[in-house]
Amino acid sequence: MILNFKKYQGTGNDFIIADNRDRSLDALPESTIQFLCDRHRGIGADGLMLLQEKEGYDFEMKYFNADGREGSMCGNGGRCIALFAKKAGIQKQHFHFLAIDGPHEAHIRSAHVVALRMKDVNCIQEQQGDFMLNTGSPHIIRFVQDIEQIDVVKEGRAIRFSKAFEAEGINVNFVETKKGEGSIQLRTYERGVENETLSCGTGATAAALVCFHNENGLNNLTVKTRGGNLQIEYIKMEKHQFNNIWLCGSVHFVFEGSIDLATLNHE
Repeated sequence: MILNFKKYQGTGNDFIIADNRDRSLDALPESTIQFLCDRHRGIGADGLMLLQEKEGYDFEMKYFNADGREGSMCGNGGRCIALFAKKAGIQKQHFHFLAIDGPHEAHIRSAHVVALRMKDVNCIQEQQGDFMLNTGSPHIIRFVQDIEQIDVVKEGRAIRFSKAFEAEGINVNFVETKKGEGSIQLRTYERGVENETLSCGTGATAAALVCFHNENGLNNLTVKTRGGNLQIEYIKMEKHQFNNIWLCGSVHFVFEGSIDLATLNHE
């Protein structure tokens, strides 16, 4: 079987995306997805997404981590697949689609800028100075003094595979803030990728919410990642209640191609 794909990236978070509206890719094995996402032997990506039809929605987003398993919500992935959907013939600027964590909206604001509405958040847990919350994917936020001195892979992996999180895993975010600035710096260790990624949309959202969880009203924060800047907009209603959360940033088409899945060597 020939897989026709396109490669997209949102602030450095890169994805293989394929059109599965004919359901021909329903049975992709984990090993095949792993191979396709492998940066040395395959195409190379942080994850793979399928565009699917869903009654009552413009489309359904099916997301797989680089380890081949179906993943939780991917914010940058949601922004990328919206632009892919438009190029695939769904001629809209504003999409209503279904992901693993429920319905989402995506708005194509310009040729290379896409905003994604995230799920509402009503719980932030604090434990020994760290913060835990779910923005479509589970995240832990740890504030640090100098983010460039952090060994993200070593420290992130230690937390992700600790007894508290080993079973389900968790995404680990290191955040540096500077007084008086309307921005923060973020580095993320992602479960499923099991490495640092250049950007993480749900992680950027989680970090922004934690930074302002004591302030009510409309907030707008720039999150600086290694892959570029993300803008987080939201309304803080009351203690730990966040509504109308939008993740906004750049999306770019990288390249397209085709690969014969029957010829793949997984060894």
